[in-house]
Amino acid sequence: MTHKTYIQAMTQSQHPSASKSSLYTTPQSKQRILDLYQSKLDALNIDYDEQQVSTRFGDTHVIITGNPAHPPLVLVHGSNGCAPIALDVYPNLTKRYQVFAVDVIAQPNKSAETRPSMKDDSYAHWLQDVIKHLNLSNVTLVGFSFGGFIIWKSLTHTPENIKEAYIIAPVGIINTNPINAMLNMFIPMKRYKQTRNPKHLTRVVHALFSEPDAFAFKYLAH
Repeated sequence: MTHKTYIQAMTQSQHPSASKSSLYTTPQSKQRILDLYQSKLDALNIDYDEQQVSTRFGDTHVIITGNPAHPPLVLVHGSNGCAPIALDVYPNLTKRYQVFAVDVIAQPNKSAETRPSMKDDSYAHWLQDVIKHLNLSNVTLVGFSFGGFIIWKSLTHTPENIKEAYIIAPVGIINTNPINAMLNMFIPMKRYKQTRNPKHLTRVVHALFSEPDAFAFKYLAH
């Protein structure tokens, strides 16, 4: 099982058509995620605007921060994440860029829950739709983990309007140890969903982060 396969299982991507089933078990769990999202965004203590842009896969939420006179940079977060997490990981980008931090669709955030296929160009078309509807050109892309996979897809299939790209620890390009992925992430996450025992989620968080992250634990818990 490759790291790409693990992410596919976690996000439940389907092929060839996108799935519209909900990411959340109840409306209450969705609201808890949105509350955590807002608390994380507030804790960043930054000036920002929010925008919803239309794409062929549904509306996408974008957080815009930084000087509009600076070059544009589109920041793409990883799996089971959101734009405020990405902004927290890379807090100094606004010194040189106007940052457009996108909420990736089919993830626990403010964008559409539609799940594009990972096996075709769907995510590339989605990201190009976002860039187009934001009226951006000559864009720098930055993405980590699953965000790196999305940017890689975009560079391969729809490179228009992209000036440069920085990909950090992308999934789907270099295979990881399949046994480690199973034992440290996929199986513990599945057990947590079945039992709600926090020890299983702790194991997932330790596998995903080099340092303890209390917010990630609360976010993944829902």
